[in-house]
Amino acid sequence: MTPPAPRPVTGWADLFAEGRLPRFVLICLGVWLNAADALVASTIMPSVGADLGGHAYFGWATAAFLFGAIIAGASAGRLSELLGLRRATLLGGAAFVGGCLLAALAPDMHAFLGGRLLQGVGSGWLSGFAMVAIAMLFPERHLARVFAAVAGVWGVATLLGPLIGGLFAQAGQWRGVFWFFAAQGVLFCIAVPWLLAGTAPARSGARVPMRQLLVLTLGVGLVALANLTPTPLSTAATLLAGMLVLVGALRLDARASVRLLPHDAGKPGTPVGAGYLAMFALMAGSMGLTVYAPVLLQTLRGMSPLSAGYVVAAQAMSWTLAAFAISGVSSATGERRCIRTGGALVAAGVALLVFTMRDAPLAWVVAAAVVMGVGFGLSSSLSNRRVLGLLHDDDRAIGASAFIAMRQTGGAVGAAVAGAAANAVGFGAAPGVATAQMAAVWVMATGVPFACVGAWAAWRLTRPAIGQTGD
Repeated sequence: MTPPAPRPVTGWADLFAEGRLPRFVLICLGVWLNAADALVASTIMPSVGADLGGHAYFGWATAAFLFGAIIAGASAGRLSELLGLRRATLLGGAAFVGGCLLAALAPDMHAFLGGRLLQGVGSGWLSGFAMVAIAMLFPERHLARVFAAVAGVWGVATLLGPLIGGLFAQAGQWRGVFWFFAAQGVLFCIAVPWLLAGTAPARSGARVPMRQLLVLTLGVGLVALANLTPTPLSTAATLLAGMLVLVGALRLDARASVRLLPHDAGKPGTPVGAGYLAMFALMAGSMGLTVYAPVLLQTLRGMSPLSAGYVVAAQAMSWTLAAFAISGVSSATGERRCIRTGGALVAAGVALLVFTMRDAPLAWVVAAAVVMGVGFGLSSSLSNRRVLGLLHDDDRAIGASAFIAMRQTGGAVGAAVAGAAANAVGFGAAPGVATAQMAAVWVMATGVPFACVGAWAAWRLTRPAIGQTGD
């Protein structure tokens, strides 16, 4: 009688074995630089405006960062093939450091915005190359744990990023924030040649698909611009144009010989396409909470900025805890249940906010944020692992780098739609209790259709492809 095959080792000790620990730390540092720097601007912008002028450009600081991050993240997979993972990651670190130095030394608001754009490019590459490194350097049995650790880094950054910015701003040294991140970026660049030596070398004949990248740039630029237009009608028109251009980018990519995205990524009826749609739509659905909950809680409930921020941080922390709780799931049945339950919980949390944000007890708002966070924690890392498992080897680099870019694009679209709703009820032009009460309902309601589509896509991801056996 043949003895049963031993079960593969999947614990944390094995994850850190065989020289993987230093690379794991490097990946976490790259994700931290992206996450924390993305969140720091909200607390320092009043100080930046007082020093450099240009309060009217506050929205541009976030838009410039997000614009650069999405475009860079989308190109990261192909760039890693063109340059090799080590040189590409070093390029991302250098761009990030350069952006931090430009912002730290900025003599005026225009130079500061240029620094934020370059930081976004560097951050997008860092996060994209981190996903490529995870896909290329870690066995499949460890992917859920590594992705859970990435979620944990984001959770910590959600708590510490605004706090770090607030401490520097309170000390009257907002430029110190960027010196602080530049120093970390330099350490990252020093470690890259050593820790990524011999990993994923450049491919002969690799190219970056510039046509799709240019169309994507136009679409993302229009979406980012939508939140900065002066009237609700112009916001809606610009947003619609941006979304149509993004759909056009997907269609162009599907017919191209050199693609930005894997095969079937733009086809929601396939498991791969459903996986990317779930990433996009669930993130878009959550942006009402992320972007508008802090100001609504301050306006309607008299909360301090810090307290309101930590209500939103409840989502990030519950995301992190749930991701770690299911990081050991290895069975197909357990994976399927977590992904489907997670998508449903995100949709339920978004719907709950529609009825609680305006005047329900604060505990219900926190509960909605926690439900959403648990949903993301249950589904995100396992969705990443499942999509990677469905990809051909030639698509793994671009498929992994697309995880962050797809979620960030969803975040940009969701934020723009929420902003259009806020402007439509007058909250953007005349923030006050009356307009905040309307915004609390309609801004949160904009996330419901996205979240429902995301829940459906998460369900579709866990169904077999045509001709595929098993679950």
